[in-house]
Amino acid sequence: MKTHFRGNGKIPPPLLRWLKISVITIVGSFLLFLLLNRLFPLPDKVEYSTIVTDNQGEVIHAFLTRDQQWRMKTELSEISPLLRKTVIEKEDRYFYRHPGVNPFAIARALGNNILRGHRTSGASTITMQVARSLDPRQRTYWAKAIEVFRAFQLEWKYSKNEILQLYLNKVPYGGNIQGVKSASIFYFNKNPDHLSLAEITALSIIPNRPSSLVIGRNNGQIVEQRNKWLRRWAASGVFTPAEIADALAEPLTASRGSVPGYVPQLAWRLKKEGNPIIHTYIEMNKQLKIEKLVKDYSRTLALKNIRNAAVIVLDNQTHHIISYIGSADFHDSTDGGQVNGATAIRQPGSTLKPLLYGLCIDAGLLTPKMTITDVPVNYEGYAPENYDRRFNGYVTMEYALEHSLNIPAVKSLKMLGKDRLIEKLSQCDFHQIQKDRRRLGLSMILGGCGATLEELTGLYSIFSNEGYYTRPQLTRSADSNAKPTRILSPAAAFIIDQTLSKVNRPDFPLNWESTVHLPKIAWKTGTSYGRRDAWSIGYNKRYTVGIWVGNFSGLGIPELSGANVATPLLFKVFNTIDYDDELPWFSQPSDCDVRMVCPESGLPPAQFCDHPVMDYFIPLVSPVKKCDNKAEIFVSADEKLSYCRSCLPPAGYKKKLYRIVPPEMKEYFETNRIVYQKIPPHNPLCEKVFREGAPVVTSPSGGSEYLINRKDPEPLQLRCRVSNDVGKVYWYINDKFYKAGEAGSVAFFIPDEGPVKISCTDDKGRNKNIWIRVRYVNL
Repeated sequence: MKTHFRGNGKIPPPLLRWLKISVITIVGSFLLFLLLNRLFPLPDKVEYSTIVTDNQGEVIHAFLTRDQQWRMKTELSEISPLLRKTVIEKEDRYFYRHPGVNPFAIARALGNNILRGHRTSGASTITMQVARSLDPRQRTYWAKAIEVFRAFQLEWKYSKNEILQLYLNKVPYGGNIQGVKSASIFYFNKNPDHLSLAEITALSIIPNRPSSLVIGRNNGQIVEQRNKWLRRWAASGVFTPAEIADALAEPLTASRGSVPGYVPQLAWRLKKEGNPIIHTYIEMNKQLKIEKLVKDYSRTLALKNIRNAAVIVLDNQTHHIISYIGSADFHDSTDGGQVNGATAIRQPGSTLKPLLYGLCIDAGLLTPKMTITDVPVNYEGYAPENYDRRFNGYVTMEYALEHSLNIPAVKSLKMLGKDRLIEKLSQCDFHQIQKDRRRLGLSMILGGCGATLEELTGLYSIFSNEGYYTRPQLTRSADSNAKPTRILSPAAAFIIDQTLSKVNRPDFPLNWESTVHLPKIAWKTGTSYGRRDAWSIGYNKRYTVGIWVGNFSGLGIPELSGANVATPLLFKVFNTIDYDDELPWFSQPSDCDVRMVCPESGLPPAQFCDHPVMDYFIPLVSPVKKCDNKAEIFVSADEKLSYCRSCLPPAGYKKKLYRIVPPEMKEYFETNRIVYQKIPPHNPLCEKVFREGAPVVTSPSGGSEYLINRKDPEPLQLRCRVSNDVGKVYWYINDKFYKAGEAGSVAFFIPDEGPVKISCTDDKGRNKNIWIRVRYVNL
């Protein structure tokens, strides 16, 4: 019979029809949702206040959004189990069970509203509240329908925890405070994961009446409402009796505070990255101590019209920047306190010299005891001078670095090649030097380039890391890019460490009190041209500290110097952050060895070298040529003539030991009237052609163009260097004899306009020609 269907496995037609209609409805609704979701995408872009945190995750600086709201982003890790449980119990206890809309709550609310004739209860879930905050509209039934659609969109796109996070970030707390993190910072001065049950409950009440319940103004009413909810939860067993008792007993004394404003220059610098939460490595305990130290120290310098300073502290083991002071006082407008002195491009003075000498050591050009001549030089018109405008003759590399001599540094850069130094500085993130690399010359080693305190502090960290450079890390997001780069060998870094750690140096601060603790550090100072910038950068195994002192206006001050102004602050900072450094000092690496060298040349001793000294060197890299500083010369019995083997007489001569003096040192000795042992003039009857030791014209500079005032022409100087066996020189202008003079003497002439050939011939027949171009102008 047709009416019997049981047991035959067939579905009744009415039920089948109903199932088909249900499936079609569900599928159609789903497809319609997908279409609408594509046509009307969820407006879920939320602008958050940029916040900066310290190494503990505490907020140390924050910025308003463009719509002038305090909307700090709460991270998922900051939503504690207590915060999640409390909010869900109060706002939407079925949050994790419904698809964004609670149909039972809607039905209940709708029935109550119809029966009573007005709105008595709501049915909005947490998801719907988020949807309303993302797409706010006037409260109508159509707006509620859109709200439901937006809620489904949220559930489709985000997880439940992410939706809860959005709710906690958008919930209003009165005024321009949005989000639980902003509220917890302003009212309780703590992060949301540190809030107590009483504090969370008090905050959860405010969004329902944000204008009438204001913490600090209506605390009594808030406590009353808070306790009502706490007793309700106690009755339903949501929390334990002990938890409820503690929360009920907790007073509410909070009021609206202010957002932290620490490390302002760093915060503004990092804000440009565009991240809502910027996690730094700043250690606030050290930061606050150094800030006060810099502020107090700058006040003592104000009497000298020196008004600003900047400090960076870098942890050498983690490469984290743990302290960052951009100016002495951010709120002082006297000398641009809001300028970030740590990123300002300034002349670095002599601070690049340690890297230069380290590179020369690695290139096999120098060792600490090798000598360099500190005498006047001229490189195509560039004639550097020392800080005190004096010359020192023979100096060792370590002496030149200790005393920060300019001429040996320029000579060393000439030997190494400026491109090699620029390449290494570029690897150390010196952006301005990389940008200007085609325009830089030998003067860059004396400060003729641009660098920042951030860059210099990072550079000096290589000396405490065996020559490796790792980009200093301001934020946690930079960790993935921190890859070490080899800049110096461990041996070169160690040798520089040993030199810069000596205390008996001319750049030791004269005003440092002997009773004050002297930190065990290595350091280097620098003073820019015009005394506009004073630098002192020091390090030990634990920290590298960079100091800049000066005026942001660029005003030069006669008393400003790296030694006497910046270094005392460097010592004070180290005494503040690392008074009793327990780490051992740098040890000699395996690629560094010691050897005996001649004290006069720094080269391995030869037959005539006396009193050798110990020196560091790098095996298979450092020079192995033996010292040729002295030689036995054949001289006449009265020591008035010298001979070579081609003109040596049969008798009447002897051997005598002489120091070989290069032409520039001979000129230095004679200019300064320093007595030295001269090799007698060579035998005038010798027929050998001298091919070496020709004069070197030092003035004018060959290949240069000279502009001369047509109305008042000034003569050009003629000057040369000759071998120590030369007694007289002869000058020729355009192949015409001009003048003769003693070796080392100076002559002057007024040239004709156009190309000019200048020839210098010594009394041995050796000649040197140079060309210059002269142009007369009306000045």
